Amino acid sequence: MLKDVKTRYAPSPTGYMHIGNLRTALYEYLIAKINNGKFILRIEDTDQERLVEDSVQVIFNALKLVGMNYDEGPYYQSERLDIYAPYAHELVEKGQAYYCFCSKERLEKLKEEQTEKSEFPHYDNNCRYLTKTEIEEKLREGLPYVIRQKMPTEGKTIFEDAVYGQIEVENSELEDQILLKTDGFPTYNFANVIDDHLMEITHVVRGSEYLSSTPKYNLVYQAFGWEVPTYVHLPLILNENGQKLSKRLGDKSFEDLLAEGYLVEAVINFIALLGWNPGGEREFFTLKELETNFTIEGISKSPSVFDKTKLRWMNGEYIRKMSLEEFADLAEEKISSVLGDTLDHKKISVLLQKRVELITDIPDIIRFFLELPEYTLELYNHKKMKTNPEIALESLRLALDLLKELATEDFKEEKLHELLMELAKAKELKNGQLLWPLRVALTGQEQSPGGAIELLDIFGQEESLRRIEIGIDKLVREL
Repeated sequence: MLKDVKTRYAPSPTGYMHIGNLRTALYEYLIAKINNGKFILRIEDTDQERLVEDSVQVIFNALKLVGMNYDEGPYYQSERLDIYAPYAHELVEKGQAYYCFCSKERLEKLKEEQTEKSEFPHYDNNCRYLTKTEIEEKLREGLPYVIRQKMPTEGKTIFEDAVYGQIEVENSELEDQILLKTDGFPTYNFANVIDDHLMEITHVVRGSEYLSSTPKYNLVYQAFGWEVPTYVHLPLILNENGQKLSKRLGDKSFEDLLAEGYLVEAVINFIALLGWNPGGEREFFTLKELETNFTIEGISKSPSVFDKTKLRWMNGEYIRKMSLEEFADLAEEKISSVLGDTLDHKKISVLLQKRVELITDIPDIIRFFLELPEYTLELYNHKKMKTNPEIALESLRLALDLLKELATEDFKEEKLHELLMELAKAKELKNGQLLWPLRVALTGQEQSPGGAIELLDIFGQEESLRRIEIGIDKLVREL
């Protein structure tokens, strides 16, 4: 266990909780927990043009739903603006940064010229070598400026990442980065470093796409003589087409997944495994279990694929781990939306819990309870059950005669099972030859929750007999 670990989740409020952002928050949280450290929430809202109304609340809601409680914060960078400028000017005084008076027009023209020469657009250090007299004159004239950091032009910047190991970047590839913009707002990179230092952040967790930017952060730390944090860069999350997850490409946000019927616990379990290998065959972890099992060493370098099929399977497994009472409460709204107050919702919940993977699938699954769909005689053909339409007609007639004679109070699952098994034995029918035709007649579907006996109990005597008679009439007409 490391001493005095502090991590921070520092999202920009852009409107929704991207899956990659949620994974970053989760790993930050877990690294703090496994080291008995602190998890901080910081809202990086200095880029006013990207802000989306109410998006901060989206962040709060997501963390609360998951159960990731932060120990400090929330801090808002927009409320700390007076902090950053003095640090930028301090670097100017130290000779580590300089005033840049280049106009927007000059920079755009420079970019066009470099593009025409097939050069990568970059700042040409035009103001880096201004004399003290020139700088003072421009300041007196009130010319707008930014503050740029003097980046080394030779050698390499080297740093160690907890996942990817040693990373080297040629300093010649780095341009003099802007620290403070003309409006007095700090750039994202600069504010990020200042806040991480002041908040004593020990571990910075972010996506591997930021690996190439990390030298820029480190050079700010070095300019001040501050200790560099431990970097933990995470592998990309790809969609099933091999592309980086993107809302623009139709990939789902956390909120989208919940709206589709996925459980919070299943989503978090699934996301935890997108880039982290716990070792062994175990796949199911609660958040509390992740807090004691997670390791930085288990984080992979390789991209992870957001496999929606696996998430759906995992969600179904979480549903089956619920108590019947929990599931019935969860399913009640969907059941009622189709069936109203009819039939026994608790009994239907028992059947659904065994097969449903998404709560939002329930209305379509149970619609046959409300209305018998049109179906063809082909459904009565079942190789495994050794049945066909001819056998089905015989079986339905036998069952109809039996069920008509049954007293209403005896039309219950246990009694129905006993009598139908006796009937199959007496008529030398295999159980499937009797029960499969009944299931088809009751549901009009190849697949349905529950077997024939359970469905008879739920439908009750009157509706069951009505559907069996429809099945017999259909077989008689079409055979």
